[in-house]
Amino acid sequence: MRRRDDAEFTEFALATARRMRRTAYLMCGDWHRAEDATQDALVKVYRRWGHLQRDGRLVSYANHAVVSAVLDQSRRRWRSEVVGGVERADTASPDATLIVDDRSVVIQAMSKLPAGQRSCLVLRFYVDLSVEQTAEILGTSTSTVRSQTSRGIAHLRNLLATPERSSK
Repeated sequence: MRRRDDAEFTEFALATARRMRRTAYLMCGDWHRAEDATQDALVKVYRRWGHLQRDGRLVSYANHAVVSAVLDQSRRRWRSEVVGGVERADTASPDATLIVDDRSVVIQAMSKLPAGQRSCLVLRFYVDLSVEQTAEILGTSTSTVRSQTSRGIAHLRNLLATPERSSK
């Protein structure tokens, strides 16, 4: 790769790695695994950098790469229960505490979803992909994406509507 391409890739990686890591985290529920998946995805993007069009397809390819990396990890070596967690805010502000608590509740609920539902919800609503794009990335049909998304939303509603949650 030429020096200019290296500089462009570095700029791209710095601009997208954080979002890729968050996407991976939402899918797997573990920051260490998310970091590994992000690194694997960036290596894949780097290897194909010269062939990729440097437009919207590049971001799409990177999204696809990080999702594939998470799915590959789950098929390979990670056969443990997904446990959700959130890094606590350093501030003691009540508003910040509520935000962290809300995030923690949602992330824990997401970790209880089956992998297919969780993947569909992350790609559809966090990465903001269409049904068709999500189906392409996951290697499944659009009807499967729609049904998994619908079931995932219903499951999340049930998990988030627990009595102790409603009383807050």
